[in-house]
Amino acid sequence: MKAFKAIICLVFTGVLIWALQTKFGDIPPLGDFLNPSTGFWQNAESKNIHAAEKLKLSDLQGEVTVQFDDNRIPHIFAKNNHDLYYVQGYLTAQARLWQMDIQTRSAAGRLSEIVGPKAIELDRYHRRMGMTYGAEHTLAGIMKDPVMSKVIQAYSDGVNAYIKHLKPGGYPLEFKLLGYKPEEWKPINSAYLLKLMSETLAGGSNELGLTNVLNKYGAKITNDLFPDYPMHEDPVIPAGTKWDFKPLPIPQPPAAFKAQLMAAMQNKEKIEGIGSNNWAVSGSKTATGYPMLANDPHLNLTFPSIWYQMQMVGPDVNVYGVTLPGAPCVVIGYNQKVSWGVTNVDADVLDWYQVKFEDSTRNKYWYNNKWNNVERKIERIKVRGQADVVDTVLYTHHGPVVYDNAAMQKKGRSNVPVGNALRWIAHDESDEFKTFYLLNRAGNYADYRKALNYYTAPAQNFVFASVDNDIAITPNGKLPLKYKDQGKFILDGSNTANDWQGWIPADQNPTVKNPPRGFVSSANQSSTDQTYPYYINWKFEGYERGKRINDRLGTMKKATVDSLRLLQMDDYSIRAQDILPTMLRYLDATKLDDYQLAALDSVKRWNKFFKASSVGASIFQNWWHKLYEFTWRDNFGSKDTVYYYPTMDRTEALLMKEPKSVWFDNKRTPAVETANDVVMASFIATVDELMRNYGKIGPDWAWGKVKSFEVAHLGNVPGLGSGKFESGGSGSTVNALIEGHGPSWRMVVQLGPQPQGYGILPGGQSGNPGSFYYDDMLKTWQQGRLNQLLYLHSATEKSTRIKTTLTISK
Repeated sequence: MKAFKAIICLVFTGVLIWALQTKFGDIPPLGDFLNPSTGFWQNAESKNIHAAEKLKLSDLQGEVTVQFDDNRIPHIFAKNNHDLYYVQGYLTAQARLWQMDIQTRSAAGRLSEIVGPKAIELDRYHRRMGMTYGAEHTLAGIMKDPVMSKVIQAYSDGVNAYIKHLKPGGYPLEFKLLGYKPEEWKPINSAYLLKLMSETLAGGSNELGLTNVLNKYGAKITNDLFPDYPMHEDPVIPAGTKWDFKPLPIPQPPAAFKAQLMAAMQNKEKIEGIGSNNWAVSGSKTATGYPMLANDPHLNLTFPSIWYQMQMVGPDVNVYGVTLPGAPCVVIGYNQKVSWGVTNVDADVLDWYQVKFEDSTRNKYWYNNKWNNVERKIERIKVRGQADVVDTVLYTHHGPVVYDNAAMQKKGRSNVPVGNALRWIAHDESDEFKTFYLLNRAGNYADYRKALNYYTAPAQNFVFASVDNDIAITPNGKLPLKYKDQGKFILDGSNTANDWQGWIPADQNPTVKNPPRGFVSSANQSSTDQTYPYYINWKFEGYERGKRINDRLGTMKKATVDSLRLLQMDDYSIRAQDILPTMLRYLDATKLDDYQLAALDSVKRWNKFFKASSVGASIFQNWWHKLYEFTWRDNFGSKDTVYYYPTMDRTEALLMKEPKSVWFDNKRTPAVETANDVVMASFIATVDELMRNYGKIGPDWAWGKVKSFEVAHLGNVPGLGSGKFESGGSGSTVNALIEGHGPSWRMVVQLGPQPQGYGILPGGQSGNPGSFYYDDMLKTWQQGRLNQLLYLHSATEKSTRIKTTLTISK
């Protein structure tokens, strides 16, 4: 018996040893992960830090001093620009190496190398979208620049200096979870980050759905439901602004520029409210007499944050702001003379072209009345634990044919039309980092305008303020010269008239400097009024956030930093202001039961603020979305064919001006419905749903409970996010918190003899979940407060906020 027990123990021990050394699916070998000398225990960091540290790096040209403040934000003081960007790369990698690695792998289509076959379709999509093709062109543009080529190389060398000295025990936790190790950082990796940003902000399309609408309903109905300018608008460049340039001739559209109906597929809905806000206020409206600038770019919120705070001081620069981990320079920030920020323009810089191949070999395609050769690019996707996947991508002069057939598309992205070539600005040669390099060193308006000339994509509203009391805003990027509505629908790829016909001159991009109203602003709404001679796009984000910002700024006097901070947190709904009175007017209260009457009373008393505690906000938001769905789903909802739904703005116009419109009639019922019926049905459905999910009307109906929110881990690792918490705001309010998206960085800058910045990230500086600085700023962000930013003028300047001085020598 004893021998049997001994054998059982030996067998169990052997199995345990084998199990601890074996990877099961997504679970790493637990022996490695639990190893006390190299496993996750090594990632725990003490809050107690050393007041002074020294480091030697062989590639430095001189000595560099780094002051770390109480939020672990580095303030770099270098004697030359090589060392400045070298140390920027080193410190960013030290704090965010896994984030840099995983984002680059995603853009390059290389996730399958570490997570296996489940990422093949995402990798295939990024390869076939031409992300590598575009990154290679961007890198070529950077390397042609004698300044930026040195900057990108120094940054890369700094990243690699950190990786070179990293031992397995010090690998970031996610490397251990996924069971792989860091690899050498290359300059093209920084270019990939620009492609990733272009995909996020300028990589969507609705051409397929609109083309299907056009083919089903015809031009008259399509033009009515999808107008080129909304009913409500308060554009970025103030309406009535005069254009002081002679425009280029506008290209003429071909006789018929709509494409044939594509293969049936389902669309991916665009989430409303994914946007950003920025504005600058003239000294005439501030308490100090100097301009102020505010920016809160709204992006996907994750741990670690998309941004990394840093001050960079060199022989010709002293700049503070946020950087993109993996890329040189400060992207949003300020120096001693100027401040700047960005929001997305939503320019139409991605078009689909229907391709006609000669035969099944697809070696030639028809264009300009002749057969042209197709180019083939071989993509080899390495897959962990499996054989490589080899993919062949066809390229026309427009760009890659993203999906060859419906079977390929079915596994991938639903809004990508089959058999179409992609023309995308992100494929072109560019040098965007030069824009930020120059803005970091800018001293006045002329410097700002010069810097914008180098910027290509994704198009951004660059807001600007200077100590000279200049303010300005420019919807800026490399914008194609198009005929009106070119790219609104899928284009005939054989007709040369459908090609992009050059570019809008950079100095003719819409801009305004020192407008009489005393402020400039943007919130992703239309760039201009309808007098601007060039076509940028037919659809932008809704006007509501921009309208609210402009209303508030228009009445501000003697504004302070706190005035702008409170505006960033504003959750008043212009949409409710516009449409709720009409919705209430069409509601017949005599047909409601006691529960529905209680809900009606609550929404009537609601002050139109999306506070976390508001019950009225929950009722209105759900009611409006059901009304929208009930209006359109019987005509535009289809399992077989994707149709693009009309906009929220068009729906508002219909409700307010055409209550008996045929679109309110539900084709699935024998009765003829009007707006009154749809308003009634959607309200009853809203109350029923809220009661079903949250019980009788009461505190559990509060907006913060109905719309729970979380800052998730970048890799969606359970337990490494913030957990769910209550928050205010909605997609149509200035504080646009919705669906995991929101203000990824809030900043307010007061210019003057001594500039003062305030800012906050929804997380922390460190990417290590075992660090105190992983989420130390989250609570401040949740409360809507800003940290005063420490702007140092010299490496020896004293401050009680400095906790560690790092001296780096050769």
